[in-house]
Amino acid sequence: MYNSYGGGEAGLSGEGPFDAFSEKSVRLAFIRKVYGIVCCQLIVTMAFVVSFSASEGAKAFVAQNIWLSFVALGGALISLITLACCGVHRTYPANIVCLGIFTLCESFMLGIISASKSGPIVMYAVIVTTVIVIGLTLFAFQTKIDFTMYSGIMFVVLMVFMLFGFIAMFFPGRIITLIYSGVGTLIFSIYLVIDTQMIVGGSHKQQFSPEDYILAAITIYTDIINIFIYVLQLLDMLSRD
Repeated sequence: MYNSYGGGEAGLSGEGPFDAFSEKSVRLAFIRKVYGIVCCQLIVTMAFVVSFSASEGAKAFVAQNIWLSFVALGGALISLITLACCGVHRTYPANIVCLGIFTLCESFMLGIISASKSGPIVMYAVIVTTVIVIGLTLFAFQTKIDFTMYSGIMFVVLMVFMLFGFIAMFFPGRIITLIYSGVGTLIFSIYLVIDTQMIVGGSHKQQFSPEDYILAAITIYTDIINIFIYVLQLLDMLSRD
């Protein structure tokens, strides 16, 4: 579920400007393709989230078939590894098939998470996440600061964050959960800016190749759903006051 491959690191095709990005039309076509795919992924995911959080029958089904979450997790990991490590992300239609499997598995797991929260909290989390994503995307498109040069530092931060999450499992508590959720939201918000700039290309130090539109879409998609997960967890804890 989490962006364990380190945000843009997985789709990194090299450093410095690509020749393919020298023409504005190529860059714009790549951006349109990536965000078109991401929009389709988010539509599917939101359908699962709304269905699971609003339907009592869906909640009962999840409670009675918890083993399906492990199947979904396995499917997501296998499809992601196949795309990122086996070069399938540039092979049509295998890349689309793997992308579809990954999206469905991630959506199902996100639906399970949403089913354990109240409907209003899920709705507020969707709204907050939407505002964050739109704001940071616009910021990443127009800022002259190159955040991609900090991707190595952010990868180290992510590893420390994951270690902290493992340790926090043995010391459960409201304060720790609030801190963990807040820091998680911040980390993946920064990753969203970095990965967006890698898609925009231009003068940014690191960027995706035009052929890596599948990996670019997955990177943005996982950034967004991780932001949603931590925002949902944060709002859920705050609502218990």
